[in-house]
Amino acid sequence: MGNEFGGGGRCLYLSNGGTEVFVEVLMLAVSDLAEDEWDHRFAALLSWQDQSVMGRGTVGFDLGDIDWGESPVERARSKEFVLRAITLALSRHRWDELGYQPPFAQDYLLQFRAMVESFTPADGSSSGSGFPSPEERAIASCARHRILSALPHWEGCIRCHQVSAAVS
Repeated sequence: MGNEFGGGGRCLYLSNGGTEVFVEVLMLAVSDLAEDEWDHRFAALLSWQDQSVMGRGTVGFDLGDIDWGESPVERARSKEFVLRAITLALSRHRWDELGYQPPFAQDYLLQFRAMVESFTPADGSSSGSGFPSPEERAIASCARHRILSALPHWEGCIRCHQVSAAVS
């Protein structure tokens, strides 16, 4: 069982372990780059991919379900944010904090970047179903790991949940 991320006519199918690595390395970058409301909404979407909370094999999203913005300028800015986050993650940003070497993470990120690059957001007609609302955006940062989290929905960030799942 695995998880699927789609968009731009492409699909990134990842095992449960691959999903954990992909979300974790991308979340490290997103947490350090997020500034605007949309960025924090995207961070919340990533935090919702936490299988320790949502269940293994039950996460994933399609780029077409994201509310990229109403205007062409907003959509371009949102897409550019995701591409900047991927680029930062590809530079192995904060990977020294992981406690392990993610051998396939760069491949996952390269595939995701190709997916985002080939994706054209709809002209403001997307309802953004499945995309966090402004009220659900990730604005809290885990003090221990410096990663945005879906507080108050869940206590802790994706790293906190991994540690507690490993102890259980």
